Amino acid sequence: MSVTLEDNKRTAIAVKLADMKATQNLLIANEKSLISACPDREITNRLEGFLRDDQKNLGIIDNVIVQYGIKAEPNSTMQVEIEEVGKMMQDSDLSLFDKVAKHELLKHTQAMAGVLVHKAGQVVGADIAVAIAPLNAVNFENRGHEEQLKGILESLSTLELTGKPSDSGLWSRVQDTIAALSGIAGSLITRNDHEVNICDVIRLDHAKVYSLFSQIAATDDPQKLEEFFGQVYQDLCAHSEAEEKVVYPIVRPYYNSVQKLYDEQAEMKQTLERIKAMNCNDTVTFKAAVALLSTAVNDHVLEEEKEMFPRIRSSFGDDQQKQLATDFQTAKSKIQDQRLVAASQ
Repeated sequence: MSVTLEDNKRTAIAVKLADMKATQNLLIANEKSLISACPDREITNRLEGFLRDDQKNLGIIDNVIVQYGIKAEPNSTMQVEIEEVGKMMQDSDLSLFDKVAKHELLKHTQAMAGVLVHKAGQVVGADIAVAIAPLNAVNFENRGHEEQLKGILESLSTLELTGKPSDSGLWSRVQDTIAALSGIAGSLITRNDHEVNICDVIRLDHAKVYSLFSQIAATDDPQKLEEFFGQVYQDLCAHSEAEEKVVYPIVRPYYNSVQKLYDEQAEMKQTLERIKAMNCNDTVTFKAAVALLSTAVNDHVLEEEKEMFPRIRSSFGDDQQKQLATDFQTAKSKIQDQRLVAASQ
C-alpha cells in the first residue's frame, strides 16, 4: 500500500489558515476605507497604525502558510463575507460607528481563528506548533487592536449621540489595557517575523522535520505513520527544491562544498520515493527506513548549519540575507501551489 499524502485534519487547518489570509486582506481593505472616511485625527492615527501592523501581519500569515506546507482555498463562505463587508464599507447610509463595529468584530474573529489553529495544531501534531509559532505575534497584536477599536467605538458613539468628544481619559484607559496585554504576551507583539533572514527560515524547516521524525519514532499506529511521513515527504521535497533554486546557486561562489549538498538532497529524494512506496502497516520495516532517512537528513542539516550558515553570514549583508529568505519562501510557495494544482487534476 502506498503512503497517502493526504490527511483531513491537516487539510482542515490549511483551510483555516487560508481563511485567515483572506480575512487579513479584508481587514487591510477596511482600514484603508475607514481612514479615508474618518474626520477625527486621533482615530485616523490609530487606524493608520492598524494598517501598518496588518500589512506586516499579512506577510507573517503568508510565511506561516508556506511553513505549514499544505495549501488550501478559503472556505466558500469567506468569499460571501468579503463581498458583503465590501458593500457595507461603501454604503453611505451606514454610520462610521456601524462600519467600525463590523471591523472590530472581524478583528475578534481573526484573533479567535488564530487561537483555534493553535489548539488544533496541539491535537494534530507537534510539527504544526513549530510551523505556526509566528501566529502568536499576529494573535496578540489583534487583541491589542481590539482594545483600541473599543475605544474608537466609544469615542464615535459619544460624538454621534452628543456632538461632543468623549472624556479625555478614554485613550489612557485603552493604553493601560494594551500594556497589560503586552505584559502577558511578552516580546511576541514586537517580533518582526516577516524580516527573518535565510538562516532563520531554513533552521525553522529543519526544526519542523525533526519534530516529524520524532513523532514517527514515537508511534506504531500505521495511520499516524502515514500522516507524519506524508508531511515529511511534502516538506522535504518543497524545501530541497527551493534551496536548489534560490540558495545553493547564490552560495556556491562562497562555499566549495555546495555540490555535496546537491548530491545529498538527490539521494534523499530517492529515499523519499522508496519509503513512499512502502507499506506502512509493516511498522518495523517502515520505521527502520524512516530512521535511516532521518540520519541522512541530520547529517545534511549539520553540514548546512555548521558550515554553510557561517559562509552566508560572512558573505552577505543583513538586507541580502532577508531578501534571500523572501526569495526562498516565494519559491517554496510556488512549488506548493504547483503540487496543489497537480493533486487536484
